[in-house]
Amino acid sequence: MHSRRLACFVLGIWLAGGAFMQWISTENIRAVDRLLDHPNPAAILQFRTLGSQGTRLLLDYQAAEQNRFYFESWEVVQMILGSFFFFYLLFGTREDKFSLLMALLMLMAVVAQRFLLTPEISSLGRVLDFAPADVYASGKRKLMIVKSAYDAVELTKLGIGVLLGAWLIMGRRRRSGDVRQELDLINKANYRHINR
Repeated sequence: MHSRRLACFVLGIWLAGGAFMQWISTENIRAVDRLLDHPNPAAILQFRTLGSQGTRLLLDYQAAEQNRFYFESWEVVQMILGSFFFFYLLFGTREDKFSLLMALLMLMAVVAQRFLLTPEISSLGRVLDFAPADVYASGKRKLMIVKSAYDAVELTKLGIGVLLGAWLIMGRRRRSGDVRQELDLINKANYRHINR
């Protein structure tokens, strides 16, 4: 029972961390608009030397680099957390093959993101950060395709995680139902073994 609680706790951290990262990345991009809408008076002088377009390009670049760093770091953390989660389910609990398969699929999704999708997104993004308009237009389409694939993997991982969480919670009820059936059998007359 305690092992399942720990498994649910680790899974909850994993899912909450993913949601937090999505929020952080969105806020980093919005921060550029907030900063440009209400800049510090001392920064206005610096912005004037760059011009409005140059300032936006530089701030967008900084936000993008920050997001790249955060996502790469989070994916490493997820691989460690996901490996711990999978091996804990395998060796520390009595979970069935379905639970193990779901945990393994989540871990494989992270590995695909870290080694296939994120490097492609980062390299394309860096090419486009200061690219001329014609290069930007063609590269943007490719970047959006790779980002869509990343988002699809992220949503799949989230769906599997929610399903696994429900399975772990329902597993407790399934097993407690089995105990109830065993107790009902003991109460039947045929199962009474009282020596008189």
